[in-house]
Amino acid sequence: MKANWVWAAVATLAAGGAGAQQQPNATAAGVIEHFGLEQAATPVSERPGWRKPKRVLVAGGFPGIVEMLQPSAPGVEIVVAEPGKEAAQAAKADAVIGLCSPEILAAGKSIRWIQLFTAGVERCVSLPGVAERDILVTNMQRIGGPVIAEHVMAMALGFVRGLDGYLALQDRSEWRRGPPPGRRMSVVEGKTMLVVGLGGIGTEVAKRAHALGMKVTATRNSSRTGPEFVSYVGLPDELQKLASEADFVVNAAPLTPQTTGIFDAAFFAKMKPTAYFINIARGRSVVTSALVDALDSGKIAGAGLDVTDPEPLPPDHPLWKAPNVIITPHVANESDLGTESELSVVRENLRRYVAGERMLSVVDVKRGY
Repeated sequence: MKANWVWAAVATLAAGGAGAQQQPNATAAGVIEHFGLEQAATPVSERPGWRKPKRVLVAGGFPGIVEMLQPSAPGVEIVVAEPGKEAAQAAKADAVIGLCSPEILAAGKSIRWIQLFTAGVERCVSLPGVAERDILVTNMQRIGGPVIAEHVMAMALGFVRGLDGYLALQDRSEWRRGPPPGRRMSVVEGKTMLVVGLGGIGTEVAKRAHALGMKVTATRNSSRTGPEFVSYVGLPDELQKLASEADFVVNAAPLTPQTTGIFDAAFFAKMKPTAYFINIARGRSVVTSALVDALDSGKIAGAGLDVTDPEPLPPDHPLWKAPNVIITPHVANESDLGTESELSVVRENLRRYVAGERMLSVVDVKRGY
């Protein structure tokens, strides 16, 4: 798994940082505090099989990555993966950064830690060997939460203010007073937003919705606890009931066997015909044919989709023609902020792993997030 935005940042840093707009407080301590990153309960040195790594394999592509990471790992050989040779190089690696594939895991018998550049981990943790070998997996939990949450609110506000409809009129150079055809203008204040998956991203969505005067409800798999700005936190078996009361439903849940296909025909039948569905998590949580039917039949008012199933969405797919849909091509995490925060997490976790300390953003492999 290779994240292009990380390597773009590496290239910029290698060139001296010119043109990069860095996030404030991008030191390790600042990132931990700002994003509320969680530390493991126990030092990694207490995990069975841990030892100070001799070699760490890092996804390659740009110069400067070794120089950037080396100060965090004194005495450790950091090797940049060569295209087509990753598996062979993994055979001598104790840890990998930005890499996770069946070939690498099969060859890398000594790999004990995988650092991902993404928040989503489903493709990695489902691979044979990750759970069986008790490999430590860390990711980018919470880092993209604020930006993705703004994308959600942009979609919500766009719908209630009819911006998608006005853009269609603008394309036709048509000045038309009043709401766009077939639409009604409304506000978000006083409306209810259901956040499905009250994790790092979901919490940031809830925070912004509450700030705009919305009532926020949520579901989460682990417990009923939540921040004070969420009025009610339900368990997964309450999803449809809470959806029937919501004006917006936002999918912020990780993709697991339990969340695959949860937004199906029965779910959309429970939503209000005036309610909107927004998905910034994973496309496979949705039964796409059921969503298309709900849109075409008016069972729901519209959908904002940053992710789809399939993805990329084929040009002839019916979602492109469905009414009241805003589609963005999996870009909710894009912004003008630099990637220094993400890189700080990588550097700090590398330092902690080498020193045997408590790791940041540890993935529960069994749960899949």
